[in-house]
Amino acid sequence: MTVSSASLAQTDRRAGQALAWAEAQLQRALAIEPLAGDASFRRYFRLRDDASSWVVMDAPPDRENCAPFIDVDRRLRDAALPAPAIIAADLDAGFLLLDDLGDTLLRDALTTNNADAWFPPLLDMLGSFASSVDASGLPAYDRQQLLVELELFPHWYLERHKACRLSCEDWDIWEALCTRVINTALGQPQVFVHHDFHSCNLLVQPDDTLAVIDFQDAVRGPVTYDLASLLWDRYIHWPRSRLEGWMEAARQRLAPDTDSATWVRWCDWMGLQRNLKIVGIFARLHHRDGKAGYLPLIPMFWRYLGDVLPRYPEFAEFAELLERLKCAP
Repeated sequence: MTVSSASLAQTDRRAGQALAWAEAQLQRALAIEPLAGDASFRRYFRLRDDASSWVVMDAPPDRENCAPFIDVDRRLRDAALPAPAIIAADLDAGFLLLDDLGDTLLRDALTTNNADAWFPPLLDMLGSFASSVDASGLPAYDRQQLLVELELFPHWYLERHKACRLSCEDWDIWEALCTRVINTALGQPQVFVHHDFHSCNLLVQPDDTLAVIDFQDAVRGPVTYDLASLLWDRYIHWPRSRLEGWMEAARQRLAPDTDSATWVRWCDWMGLQRNLKIVGIFARLHHRDGKAGYLPLIPMFWRYLGDVLPRYPEFAEFAELLERLKCAP
């Protein structure tokens, strides 16, 4: 155990327990360092000796459940998709020992100039999700779950974050939007869905291939969901012409028998559901969990709402409602 590891272990009980557990699994002394966290209660640490490195996931069992990660990891690896190998697991303690896939996020490699080189393998991965990954037994991304996610927007963003008061008529407008979006989502082919497929959950490997992480919330759901997650990225706003080009390339891989206009509507409306949900989640992270760091990301997703809503007369009343409430971030 190095001095820095000893210091971390003394000040962070869970980190110390994770280090001791991993050292017992690998039968060697290790150094430990924290890795960037996410919006959950999971944390990650890199472990090193003189020759190799590993990653340990700390998922406190009273807050997180490692079992879905293990299950989905197996599904992905059975389909020959690049996901971290699980070396050891202790579900009761909430620790997983994983191989180290590095920390070069696609977010840091992806630019407007090289995106057309990155998107073909990304779309190939989505094709494998749909055609090769076993989705049987996964939670269904059903009407109830889609609605629960949508409801984060009015309750946490409009009412809690912006202190808006919605009338009965306003709620009718909202419910009409939810019904349209959910019916469209459920009318799509239902496949394996990563559920958070974006540039921060893809790791660039030394050979420039991509590995996927943070997949524990996978569900069986609409074929366009992961595509929408990828296209409406939290860091890069793509021009509409590029979005539609990638939508068409994805259609040819994922749903060649679906006409282009229907496919674009599926993508737009799925993106609308996701982006409304994300705005609500970021507000909830601030008000409930004390994580204000996500608030600066809300304007990007608000911009996405403003890009899509005017394209569909079905949502004109909702767009007018947002304007009337003066609830922009």
